[in-house]
Amino acid sequence: MASNDPLLQPYQLKHLTIRNRIMTTSHEPAYPEAGMPKDRYRAYHVERAKAGIGMTMTAGSAAVSKDSPPVFNNILAYKDEVVGWMKKLTDECHDHGAAVMIQLTHLGRRTHWNKGDWLPAVTPSHQREPAHRAFPKKIEDWDIARIIRDYADAAERMAEAGLDGIELECFGHLMDQFMSSLTNELEAPYGGSLENRARFALDVVAAIRERVGPKLLIGLRYTADEQENGGITEEEGVAIGHLFKASGNVDFLNIVRGRIHTDPAMTDMIPVQGMKSAPHLDFAGRIRAEVGLPTFHAARIPDVATARHAVAAGKLDMVGMTRAHMADPHIVKKILEGREDDIRPCVGATYCLDRIYQAGDALCMHNAATGRELTMPHTIPTAAEKKKVVIVGAGPAGLEAARVAAERGHSVTVFEAASKPGGQIRLTAQNPRRKEMIGIIDWRMAQCAARDVEFRFDTWAEAADITALNPDVVVIATGGLPQTDVLEAGNDLVVSSWDIISGDVKPGSNVLVYDDAGDHSGLQAAEVAAKAGAKVEIMTPDRSFAPDVMAMNLVPYMRSLQDRDVTFTVTFRLTSVAKDGNQLKAVIGSDYMPLAKERHFDQIVVNHGTLPMDELYFELKPLSVNLGEVDYDALIVGKPQTVNGGPKGGFRLFRIGDAVAARNTHAAIYDGLRFLKDV
Repeated sequence: MASNDPLLQPYQLKHLTIRNRIMTTSHEPAYPEAGMPKDRYRAYHVERAKAGIGMTMTAGSAAVSKDSPPVFNNILAYKDEVVGWMKKLTDECHDHGAAVMIQLTHLGRRTHWNKGDWLPAVTPSHQREPAHRAFPKKIEDWDIARIIRDYADAAERMAEAGLDGIELECFGHLMDQFMSSLTNELEAPYGGSLENRARFALDVVAAIRERVGPKLLIGLRYTADEQENGGITEEEGVAIGHLFKASGNVDFLNIVRGRIHTDPAMTDMIPVQGMKSAPHLDFAGRIRAEVGLPTFHAARIPDVATARHAVAAGKLDMVGMTRAHMADPHIVKKILEGREDDIRPCVGATYCLDRIYQAGDALCMHNAATGRELTMPHTIPTAAEKKKVVIVGAGPAGLEAARVAAERGHSVTVFEAASKPGGQIRLTAQNPRRKEMIGIIDWRMAQCAARDVEFRFDTWAEAADITALNPDVVVIATGGLPQTDVLEAGNDLVVSSWDIISGDVKPGSNVLVYDDAGDHSGLQAAEVAAKAGAKVEIMTPDRSFAPDVMAMNLVPYMRSLQDRDVTFTVTFRLTSVAKDGNQLKAVIGSDYMPLAKERHFDQIVVNHGTLPMDELYFELKPLSVNLGEVDYDALIVGKPQTVNGGPKGGFRLFRIGDAVAARNTHAAIYDGLRFLKDV
């Protein structure tokens, strides 16, 4: 029976029939190898195609020229060898019914001259982009001709690979640097009036169309409102859309709003948790209505209800659920099967994007299989033999282990000392801006409830409690407790970041937050104290503060702290604390030189990670068949753990998450998945 769900209706884009209205927009997970979309990259996109997505847009963005070197691991569309790899990806996605496109770009100034072949960055001015810091060469006429030719060459390669279409990036990158009067200082014919500033994009599109003919669809993802004085206005954004339409060469538009030249600007364009969902959807709908071209859009559309509204209300023709598909690549499959409640929610943590901008690869905070499709399953297979699994700890690591073991068909019992599940996630979610993090816990609890996992809350598990259940597998996921014993003297006079975040300790009025862990807890404690009216100094011995918070997640903290009485001090180390009347005397040193400054505060907060709660593990270790040992080679490639050497007939013992060492939520969940998927 045909569905009447707006999201499941096919969409006819000229000669291309797309099976439904859901797509992933262009994004670069930084999985290429030597600039090529090889097996890992292909498996990532194919997983979404198998699960029913209408269209997958690859790359974000693929470089068309050698003087557009990627600043992280992008596809190199200027190399002929890309054709074979893109053809394999496209053919396999097509085999599963999904349309495939790729985004092509020249980065312009949004790169650096010390990447790739050490060629100068080019742009229509000498203005550097704050985020990437290169002072560019002002583009010349021969550069323009060369780059237009490079675009056409790259498009021809994609046509040869069998893609359905291409999208050209016209926000933040070279096309937009021409389009915006904020970055275009050229004279005619490529500078001055809007028509002149749009000429480069239109010349590129014309060259591509002449090269590839009508079969390859061409679209532009462009900023239709830069939301900055002197930049592209809403009215100009509409006019640009009409220019694209009038060219006769543009088949679709993909609308964004804002700029990406700084971390705050990018965070407004691509909102993180605590920010408004779908903030630019109505604006994209306006462009669709006024320009009349097929319109795509994505900007924090994390849930099916919002996506469905976007299509049903006529605001979009195709709706992008990109980060949502990193959290759950099987969204469409679950909609088709009437299992929307089973969709793993995107909690807006933006761990995915922040990692790539810190030269890593994109990983989902709470789906450890994303990007690891070659070794980690998104669907857990049923085990041949039912086992009894006992887990101690109901934080993210323990709950993931419980979910995976239960999906395997095992009998699962979870001990938890607290009255509620969640561990450190529950602490994190006390910040109203980060309350969505509790979705990591709620989803797993729902999955466990559906599979009859037994929970024993308010229970401090002893070794005898575990062995009494005669388990086959025991998982220690007891987490850790704050480590504050880091000073030469005065450790008893400080409090932990957890004390402040939880509300167990009231903030003082003159507070030092000493943060040498560099994660969210330090800034979250500082935010609690500052909002309580305290004068706060955040100090770190590192050369930058909170490096593990990363770029986009730092933005809301700074917006919360900068207009309060908060200062940031880097490269100084707290060495000791002593009482001095009703104050605390802090001795401040440095790793760079002998130093002993004295400062006074009424409260000192230390953020130094956690120490594992591992006593139970070491009690159980000699009773286990593997004596706690892990075969790292097997673990890395996703093979079962088969180490033996302990008592025969005993249980296999795993220790995961922060019960091993202080790490992060993703590491905890990855442990839960990879240790339990084969038991």
